[in-house]
Amino acid sequence: MLVTGGTGGIGKATALGLAALGARVAITGRDRRRADEVARGIEAAGGGPAAVFVADMSSQSEVRRMAEEVLGQLDRIDVLVNNVGGYWNTRHVTADGLERTFAVNHLASFLLTDLLLHRLIRSAPARVVTVSSHAHSGGRIDFDDLQGERSYSGARAYNQSKLANVLFTYELARRLRGTAVTANALHPGVVSTSFGAEDPGRAQRLAVPLLRPFMKSPARGATTSIHLASAPDLERVTGRYFADCRPRKSSERSSDERAAARLWQVSGDLVQAT
Repeated sequence: MLVTGGTGGIGKATALGLAALGARVAITGRDRRRADEVARGIEAAGGGPAAVFVADMSSQSEVRRMAEEVLGQLDRIDVLVNNVGGYWNTRHVTADGLERTFAVNHLASFLLTDLLLHRLIRSAPARVVTVSSHAHSGGRIDFDDLQGERSYSGARAYNQSKLANVLFTYELARRLRGTAVTANALHPGVVSTSFGAEDPGRAQRLAVPLLRPFMKSPARGATTSIHLASAPDLERVTGRYFADCRPRKSSERSSDERAAARLWQVSGDLVQAT
């Protein structure tokens, strides 16, 4: 099992939780020291030696390099957990000239999944689990300004990226019919992590300290990711959205198949996918 963004927050808790179930877990992260520390925790939790892949997933060249390393080291990929993500209140541009929220939260997972897809199919039955958010319900895919060049809002960019996660998941499930590879998305809940701390908005700086006592712990936030990655009764369940380990109805916009197909095409063009 490969968990992206596995060095902190929900990703780390997901990796440790899967290891405790006896899974062989690999993680990705930006920082080698932190990744190695989590790998030791995975081994201590019972998951055996954990492979570590270091990359800044905002960069497409880094994602491609990392994917080559993954394919070189992992003979099987039974589960890919697309967990990496972030929130930036102000507009940042990646090395590829793309808006950072869209690049990290959507395109990184889109590209990595594409690069690992043949290995997942060869490993089938296999699963692709993508961490979205209830925030997707407030999202809209602005095809005329995907990169927020004309108008940018951190919340709007985040909501758009989380809607993209669900649209991607549903389209992936349709494209993978007959392969025994499933694709599902999830809302982890409101979790107490350092999420968004790099560039928080004013409302976030004021509200988070007040709300933190009522937020889920990372371990509780990871329960739905772990469930989707490991539950035997979900082996054939695909194209669904989950919260609290149960299937839920996602937003009306997330069920727009024409928008999903268009987003897939645009995303493929942006990352030059196969």
